[in-house]
Amino acid sequence: MKHIVIFLITFSLWGCGSESEDRFITIGTGGVTGIYYPAGAAICRMVNRHRTEHGLRCSVEATGGSIYNIRAVRNGDLDIGVTQSDWQYHAYQGAKLFEKEGRFEKLRAVFSLHSEPFTVIARKDSGVKTFADLKGKRVNIGNPGSGSRATVEALLAYLGWGQQDFAIAAELKAAEQSQALCDNKLDAIIYVVGHPSGAIKEATTSCESVVVEVAGPVVDKLVAETPYYSTAIIPGGMYNGSPEDVKTFGMRAVFVTSADVKDDVIYQITKAVVGDLDNFKRLHIAFQMLKVDEMASAGLVAPLHPGAEKYFREVLASDAEKSNKGL
Repeated sequence: MKHIVIFLITFSLWGCGSESEDRFITIGTGGVTGIYYPAGAAICRMVNRHRTEHGLRCSVEATGGSIYNIRAVRNGDLDIGVTQSDWQYHAYQGAKLFEKEGRFEKLRAVFSLHSEPFTVIARKDSGVKTFADLKGKRVNIGNPGSGSRATVEALLAYLGWGQQDFAIAAELKAAEQSQALCDNKLDAIIYVVGHPSGAIKEATTSCESVVVEVAGPVVDKLVAETPYYSTAIIPGGMYNGSPEDVKTFGMRAVFVTSADVKDDVIYQITKAVVGDLDNFKRLHIAFQMLKVDEMASAGLVAPLHPGAEKYFREVLASDAEKSNKGL
């Protein structure tokens, strides 16, 4: 696989040289048109701002995404990677596509990034206002093997529904579903995706459609019993037809590394981002709703890396002290 590398030609931290020399770190992301790539670039930008203080030089690499990044971190080809919270879980457990290689016991979480909400878009004329209203409707449940399809099936199982509960249960790919919705071949589409999303923008500008709430006791139970899910909000005003915040659930983009990466390296990276969160949030619209406490916990299944844990303890203790003083 050819990789696109920006900022610097890098080499791995594994077996790095003198502490007085610059230390080079590589972040694996995803395709250049997705959110993971600019997310990694934003993290590197924050780290490189303070390189004279900590001696770290950060570069970002375009890759095949979550699964590739986890395997590359495990093999030592990457220092850090961005992955979806469910694949983090499966890698740590040695399940699904990671069953053959076994548990990645040294997998460590650094922090949680933006949410990737379970997003339901319905035609305005369909009358769909909540997920329960989808019963008897024409719905795209996602192509088999996709992350969206897996999440649909998980929610249906908790609801006690099956595909037969829909008038049509289409299996279109993500790139095909917006057009089908606007051609009135479907009443609703479902997509697990970070926001803003070009596909969702297409669906909400090409025809009258709305973002549908996915919330309630069943969703609460699903989130509570599934470690890689968390509650999520799709901000109001992000898409035509949906001026108010919409409650849902979903996965998180998670920043992961290996226990073999040095504590001070992960500490400095965490500090560069979390310690200057207001500036970090300005680098991409997907970061606007990030909160420190959620970054330390939401969607994190693998143990926190000691370097990240140290910084979060410091910053959360400081915030608690300020709160107690009424600051």
